[in-house]
Amino acid sequence: MAAQPRIALIGTGMIAGAHLRAARSLGAEITGILGSRPERSAQVAREWRIPTGYADLAALIAERPDVVHVCTPNKSHAFYAEALIRAGIHTVVEKPVATTLADAELLADLAAKNDVVVTVPYVYRYHPLVREIRARRIAGEFGDIALVHGSYLQDWLLSPDAATWRVNPVEGGPSRAFADIGTHWCDLAEFVSGEKFLRLSAITSITHPTRPRHSTASFGGAVSSGNQQAEYVPVHTEDIAVVTFETARNIPATTVISQVSAGRKNRLWLEIDGTAGSAVFDQENPETIWLGRENESVLLHRGEAGAQPEQARFNQVPAGHPQGWTDAFTAFIHDTYRAVSGDVPDGLPTIEDGLRSVRLIDAVLSSAGSREWVSI
Repeated sequence: MAAQPRIALIGTGMIAGAHLRAARSLGAEITGILGSRPERSAQVAREWRIPTGYADLAALIAERPDVVHVCTPNKSHAFYAEALIRAGIHTVVEKPVATTLADAELLADLAAKNDVVVTVPYVYRYHPLVREIRARRIAGEFGDIALVHGSYLQDWLLSPDAATWRVNPVEGGPSRAFADIGTHWCDLAEFVSGEKFLRLSAITSITHPTRPRHSTASFGGAVSSGNQQAEYVPVHTEDIAVVTFETARNIPATTVISQVSAGRKNRLWLEIDGTAGSAVFDQENPETIWLGRENESVLLHRGEAGAQPEQARFNQVPAGHPQGWTDAFTAFIHDTYRAVSGDVPDGLPTIEDGLRSVRLIDAVLSSAGSREWVSI
């Protein structure tokens, strides 16, 4: 691979824009973009100042980019990723990597057989203070982990008039809230705590039984209420999931996942409690972490003296100059490009982590349907 990778994008929505900004900030050469139709490819290529709008997937593969970023609706992740892996092209595939467990298992198997780097954007791993907590846990600062808990709350589907392709199980898959944000929480919880979830018990609920058939909202977009012209259809994917886990060490863990919690925009909260100390990461306040002991608690700021090396590696600006999600996203893409060059860094989320998340989704849906504990 050249010093700066040649990359292509599949998808033209909000998350594709995030991938593009990260790639450009790292100096990658953008070869082209593939949209849902040739005319869409051409339009977005002009708008985003990309050289080529591909007519189809075959044209993209013929270009032989070093890395392709798959940023499409969930139903097509596995289709595109499989074609790229079979072609021997390194791939970044958005989560969930597939809407069925069989497809996710196939992707992981193909990636191993074809020696292709396939990564998945579990980017919350890349907040510097997440790495600080993890390093302190590995060093034994918190003692034996006794409890892992938290939540991931949003409100962008609070209105009954809000709708998006994600609500439709044909486009988004059989799970919505848990597949979309619950898997982020689970990935972060296992990564930071070192605990592996072994089995789970889940309940899910649908807050609004009907929503508009066609999209009316996206993250940060206003939703008009009472649209009498809209056609409303039944909702089959969950707004809320509450999940209890048992880990391989018989440690309890629990999370609350919601896309209908008023005022919560993107509140991922993770707490790990050990026999000697506790730690909290709040994604909406990523410049500090809370550290607790029996007789004291402190707020630790990013970049303060004594930072663990893994925190320092991701500190891009001095303390007091806030870093956030876009910085974490860029750090993930940077580590992906390192792996493509043969230098695989610690903590890089790969297709195996994507497969793990699909197994969790499968178990949550099974448990919610049966009201029984399910092994993962």
